[in-house]
Amino acid sequence: MNVKPQSTIAFIGGGNMASALIGGLIRAGRSPADLLVVEPFEAQRDKLQADFGLRCLAAADPTLADAALVVWAVKPQLFAPAAAPCKPFVAGALQLSVMAGIRSETMAQALGQVLDRARIVRSMPNTPALIGRGIAGLYARPAVSVAERALVEQVLMPTGSLVWVDREADLDAVTALSGSGPAYVFYFLEAMMDAASEMGLSPAQGKQLALATFDGATALAAQSDESPAVLRERVTSKGGTTHAALESLRGDGVGPALVRAVRAAQQRAKALGDEFGG
Repeated sequence: MNVKPQSTIAFIGGGNMASALIGGLIRAGRSPADLLVVEPFEAQRDKLQADFGLRCLAAADPTLADAALVVWAVKPQLFAPAAAPCKPFVAGALQLSVMAGIRSETMAQALGQVLDRARIVRSMPNTPALIGRGIAGLYARPAVSVAERALVEQVLMPTGSLVWVDREADLDAVTALSGSGPAYVFYFLEAMMDAASEMGLSPAQGKQLALATFDGATALAAQSDESPAVLRERVTSKGGTTHAALESLRGDGVGPALVRAVRAAQQRAKALGDEFGG
C-alpha cells in the first residue's frame, strides 16, 4: 500500500500521549487540518482545539473513514468500548497503538480485521516523549508495508528515538525496561535527594546536583564507545569514595534487585496482555 504523505491521521483519545504526538507532527510541518481526534471529554476537546486548532469529535462518526492511519491512545481498559463505535469506519485503516497491554490479535478481533492481513503496529513509548526525549519500541504485523512503517515513524519520531523489534512478545521487555524505566530513574533521584538532605544540603541544591549527575552520566554513556561497566571502573579508585558507595550498593544487593524489578515489570506486562486478550 502506498500511503499519501498528507493523509488524515485520526487519534482515538486525546490525552497526554496523543497531545505529544500531535504537537510533534505539527512542529514537523503537518497541517492541523490533516489531523482528527475523538475525545469524549469536553474540557480536553476544548484544550486540543485551543492548542492545535484541531477537528475534535465527541464520538465516532463517518468522518473517521477519511483516516489512512488511526492512532489508539486510550487507556487499555477503555479500548474495547472505544473500538466498538469506531469499527465501522476504521477497519480498513492502518492501526497504530500506543496502549500498553493490548496485543495486536486483540485489536484485530475488535476492529474486524482478518489476523493474517491485519495492518497493525504496536508501540510502547515512555513519558519523556512528552518533551521529545522519549524512546519507543515498535512491532509491526507482517501485513504492514514498508511505506506504512515509514508513516508510523513520521508520527513517532518527533517524540524521541525508535527501536523496532521482530517479535510482539519483545514489547513486554520494552515495557519493563524503557516504558516503566523513567520511574526507576525517578526512584534513584528521590533517594539521592534524600541523601543530600541528610548531609545538610538544601532541597534545591540536592535536586540540582542529582539531576545534573544523571543527565551528564547518561550523556557520557551515550557518546562513549565504552561500556557502562568500563566507565564506572574509571571513576572508581580502590579505597576511594566511589568504591565505598559501590561496595555498599553491592552489599545491599541493589544490582540483582533492579534486575528482579525489571523482570517483575516484564511478567506484569505479559499478564496484562493475557487479561485484556480475554
